[in-house]
This record gives sequence, structure tokens and C-alpha cells, in this order.
Amino acid sequence: MTTLAWVQAIALVLHILSVVAVLSLLLHQIKKSPRIIHPGVLHSGATALLAGLVMVGIRTPLTIENPDKWPELNNAWVAIKFTILIAVLVLGYRNAKKSEVKNSVWLAMIGLVTTNLLIAIFW
Repeated sequence: MTTLAWVQAIALVLHILSVVAVLSLLLHQIKKSPRIIHPGVLHSGATALLAGLVMVGIRTPLTIENPDKWPELNNAWVAIKFTILIAVLVLGYRNAKKSEVKNSVWLAMIGLVTTNLLIAIFW
């Protein structure tokens, strides 16, 4: 396994853990009143974004090195996932300092993160 493949694997693990952390921190607020945006949501979202960018950036050299093992990325898939994560981060940062988050914002964030996970799993 090459160095780039190791970096890719580490970035993938970080990305998965970060997205799961975002979802779990949001779901942790189910029974809370008032609901807030935990700072960990923003940190985990930013980590997921950075790890995702690393994975996309490393993929081209890996594809050139071994196209059978590392096929080219679907850019539409990457753009959709990137846009959804940016939307989650924007909602999070806009509501981070508020004493209470509206249910609609909280549910939208959970829906976006879940959609992002479903795209990653099934597309």
C-alpha cells in the first residue's frame, strides 16, 4: 500500500467518524429543551469537510497510479455531498450562538446529514 493510499484510508476513517459525530450530536438534542447547536457539530462538520477535500485531492494521483483499483470519481456525487455539508455548516454557524434553535433548523440539519449518509452508502 502506497503512502497516498494510507492517507486516503486515514482521511476516509476521519470523514466517516466526523459525519457520524455530527449526526449523533444533533440527535443528542432530541429530548433537550431548548435545543442548541453543540460546538462539536461545527468542529466535526469542518473535520468532515477537510477530510473529504483531502480524499478528493488524493484520488487523481491514485487513479493515475492504479486505475483498476481507484476508478475516477463521480464529480456530480462529490458536488452534491459537498453542497449538503456546506449547507449543514452554514445552518450550524448561523445558529451556534443562539440560545435556542428552531425545530425546523434542527430537523433540516438532521435531514441533510442523513441524506448525505444515504448518498454515500447507496450511490
